[in-house]
Amino acid sequence: MGQAAVGNGDEQVPIVDGRLPEDVLIDLITGEAVKETEKEKVRQELIRGLWREYRIPLADMARDFPVPTLTEDGRRRIRRADIAIFRPGSAHTADNVQRVVICKPRPKNGKVTKIRTHEQARRDLEELEVLMGYDLALQIEYGMWANGVDYFFLHKEQGRFGVTYHPMTSWPLVDDSLADPNSLVSAAKLRRGEAGMLKTAFRRCHNYIHGNEGMSKDAAFWQFLYLLFAKVHDEQVSKGDPNARRFYALPEEPYGDEGRRKIRRRVLDLFTEVKQEYPDFTARDEITLSDRALAFIVSELGAYDLDDTEIDVKGLAYQELVGTNLRGDRGQYFTPRGAVQLMVEILDPQADETVFDPACGTGGFLRETLRHRLVSWQVAEDTAHRSKTPQQLAAYRSRLRGYAEKHLFGADFDPSLVRATNLNVMLLTGGPGNIYHMDSLAFPVGHLDGLAEARSRIPLNSVDVLMTNPPFGTDIKVVDGDVLRHYRDGVAKSWSRDRETGQLNAADRDSAPPMAPEQLFIQRAVEWVKPGGRIGIVLPNGILSNPGPADEAIRRWILANCWVLASVELPVETFIVEANVNILTTLLFLKKKTAEERMDQSLGVQQDYPVFMAVAEKVGVDRRGNEVYERKPNGDIVYTTYVTTEEVLNSDGSTETRVIQRRQKVIDNDLPKIAEAYHAFRRQHPEPGKSR
Repeated sequence: MGQAAVGNGDEQVPIVDGRLPEDVLIDLITGEAVKETEKEKVRQELIRGLWREYRIPLADMARDFPVPTLTEDGRRRIRRADIAIFRPGSAHTADNVQRVVICKPRPKNGKVTKIRTHEQARRDLEELEVLMGYDLALQIEYGMWANGVDYFFLHKEQGRFGVTYHPMTSWPLVDDSLADPNSLVSAAKLRRGEAGMLKTAFRRCHNYIHGNEGMSKDAAFWQFLYLLFAKVHDEQVSKGDPNARRFYALPEEPYGDEGRRKIRRRVLDLFTEVKQEYPDFTARDEITLSDRALAFIVSELGAYDLDDTEIDVKGLAYQELVGTNLRGDRGQYFTPRGAVQLMVEILDPQADETVFDPACGTGGFLRETLRHRLVSWQVAEDTAHRSKTPQQLAAYRSRLRGYAEKHLFGADFDPSLVRATNLNVMLLTGGPGNIYHMDSLAFPVGHLDGLAEARSRIPLNSVDVLMTNPPFGTDIKVVDGDVLRHYRDGVAKSWSRDRETGQLNAADRDSAPPMAPEQLFIQRAVEWVKPGGRIGIVLPNGILSNPGPADEAIRRWILANCWVLASVELPVETFIVEANVNILTTLLFLKKKTAEERMDQSLGVQQDYPVFMAVAEKVGVDRRGNEVYERKPNGDIVYTTYVTTEEVLNSDGSTETRVIQRRQKVIDNDLPKIAEAYHAFRRQHPEPGKSR
C-alpha cells in the first residue's frame, strides 16, 4: 500500500491509498488533511467565519505561522499564530502580518453559560498581547482569542512611548481595517452571518443574560427576543441609509458607563417603536437588562446584516435557541427539528397551497415549510449548494414573503409564543407572519384578539395542509362546555362497550365529558382542511393503540372521515432531549374525505387501500442528547463526503468559483430514510381518494 503524510503542526496525518483516516478534517486554508482535535474544530470554525463574515480571502491566511515576538522584558522569541492574516495580496512574511488569532479547545462542559469579560480573561489576553508584539516594528493591528465559547478582540495602538491594547467587540471588515474604529461609518458596515458563527453569537447573547444577569433560561430568552426584534426593526427602518442605524456599539462604548448609557438610549428608542409597530407587544414588555448586558448583546448582534444573511442560516440559529430554552407549562411539547422536517417532507406543501398550524408554539412547522419552499426553488434554479449574492438573497426573501403573506398561517393560545413565531417568520421573510392569538379549539368563537382576522382568512374547510403538535395530557383536560359543544357530534362523547357484543355505545347525555386536548384537536384539524386536504399531527401512542372504548371510538371517527396516509412511530429519544418529555409518540398523516367518499364508505363500497407504516428506532441522539453516528460492522464511524460551490474572495477584490469538498460523520437517524421510503411507496401506491 502506498502511504503519504500531511503535516498538522508537529503531527503527521497519514493517508493510505488516497483514503483519509476517520479522525481528520480538511483544512479550509490549505485543502489538506489535518488531525481532528477539539482545538482544530474551533480553528476551522473561525477560518470559515473570517472568510465568510469578515470577507478575508483564504489566500491571505496561514495556519501555525511563526511570528517573531519581543516580550515586555525585552526577550525575543518565535511564537506561532494559530491563524495569521496578512495584508491583502501581500507575501506571507512576518512583516506583512496584520491580524493574528489564538485558538483554544472548546471547554469540555458544553453547558457553560457564564460569559467572561475582558477583565476576567486578563491572563489569556496577555498571551495574545505577546503574540501581537511589543516590538514597534511589527505591524500587527488586530488580535483575537477564541475557544468556541469566549471570543475576545484587541486593537493594538502604537504611540510615542510604546504600544497599548484596546478591547474591541469585534474586528472591522477587511476593507475597513484602516478606518477609524470608533467612527459611525465603520459601525454601520455590517457583515453577512455565517451559520456556525451566527449560532454562536445567538447562543452567547442568551448565555450572557442567563449566566451573567441571573435570569432563568426562559426570562433570558424573552429579553433576547426583545433585542432581536429591535435589531430587525432597525435594519428595516434604516434600509438604504446605513448611517440611520441605531442598533450598534462603537468599539469603546461597551467599556465605559457613558458609552453604555448611549447604547441603552438608542435601543430603548428602537424597542418603543417595536411595541408601536407590532400589536403582540404590550406596555408590560420591557427591556430590564443592565447597561453592561445591553452593551454586550448589541456588540454581538449589531455587526450582523441579518437582512443579507442566508435565509436558512437565520432560521436554524433562531430555532436552535428557541428549542433549548422555551418549555411549555400547558402540555406544550415543542417539536424536535427532525420530526418537523419529516412531517413537512411527507406532506410536501406546494407553492399554491395554504399551510396552517393551529397550535404553532414557536413556529417550527411554519419555519420548515418556508425552508421547504426555498429549497425547492433553489433546486429548480441550481443554486441550492452555491453561495448567494445579495441580489439573489433579496429575491428569495421577497418570494418567501409573498408566499407567507398569502399562504402561511399559525395560531396559539399563548401570546408569548405568538410573538416568538412572528419573529421566526420575520427573520426569514422580512415581514411579520399571519400568526393569530386565539383558542383554536374554541374557534370560530372566542375572545382573544386574533380571532376576527383568523375567521376572515382561514375559516373552517379552507386549509390545504395542516401540521400541528397539539398539547397533550389528561391532566389538562378541556372541561369548558362552550368549547366541548362544538365536538358533541364528533369525538366528544362518553363511550362504553357492550360486554356481550363488544359494540361501542355512546351515552345519551346532554353534555360532553371532559376531553384531553389532543382528542379534540384531531377533529378540529379535520374540520379546518378542505376536502382532499392533508393533515400531519403528533399524537401520543395511546390514542392510536389503547384498547379502551374512548380511544377506539376516536380511531373509528378518523377512519370514517379520513384516508390514513401514513403512521410513523417515534422513539422516546425524540422528545426526551429537546422537550424533556418521556413519552412515545406517533406522526399520523391523514387526508380528508369528500362527502361523496364518506357516503361510499357508509354504503360499504369503499375499496381497501395500502397505508405506509414505519417505526423509527434512531433519531440521531441518545437519551442524554449526545449525537449518535452510524458505524461499520467493525465499529468505525461512517463518514460521508459532500461538495459545495462557493464564491471565494481573492486578495485583489475579484471572486472565483471554488468547489469545496468536505467530510462529516453520518448521524444515525432513521427519519430521513423514512421520508425517502414514503415517497418510494407513493410512487408505487398513489394517494387514496381525491387527487391533488
